[in-house]
Amino acid sequence: MKRAAAMVLAISLVGFVSTSAMAGPEDPSSFDPVQYEAQKVLYDWNYDKPEDGIRALGFIRNHLKAMDEYGDRENSKVVMVAHGNELHAFSRLNRDAYPEAYDALKEMADAGVEIHVCANAARGRGYAPEDFYDVITVVPAAVIDIAKYQIEGYSYMYPQLTSKMTRDDVVAKHPELSMD
Repeated sequence: MKRAAAMVLAISLVGFVSTSAMAGPEDPSSFDPVQYEAQKVLYDWNYDKPEDGIRALGFIRNHLKAMDEYGDRENSKVVMVAHGNELHAFSRLNRDAYPEAYDALKEMADAGVEIHVCANAARGRGYAPEDFYDVITVVPAAVIDIAKYQIEGYSYMYPQLTSKMTRDDVVAKHPELSMD
């Protein structure tokens, strides 16, 4: 009996090794449409430029879209805590300078995202709590708000903005590649 089990194991290993040995750099990747459970997510916003705070909302937008398709969005919770120069774009006093900000923030709020602004960071930039849009909650301090959500088990996300390259960009830089 032991000998038969050892033989089956050996044949299985040979099959695994030979299949793995056939895979190579020309073989395509696979896609796993895994279904994710409900998530508790904390996004930390601290950008140098006000426009970057608006642009970075794309990270949350993509997260929500992925949860719609592959997760449990209904039972998930997303919180964003802002304490950088994006606060200038989030202030209703600056609507003329950042006209797209309110609609982008409202879209997030309507999707269930809680948007928090640090009162300390606001004060340091010349704003009072009432200077922000109605979709925002001003909290005493970003550091204690972030810690609160981490203690509650939220995943911490600190999205970094980078320039986007397409495959066309890579092919243009490397003429040895083709678009096939």
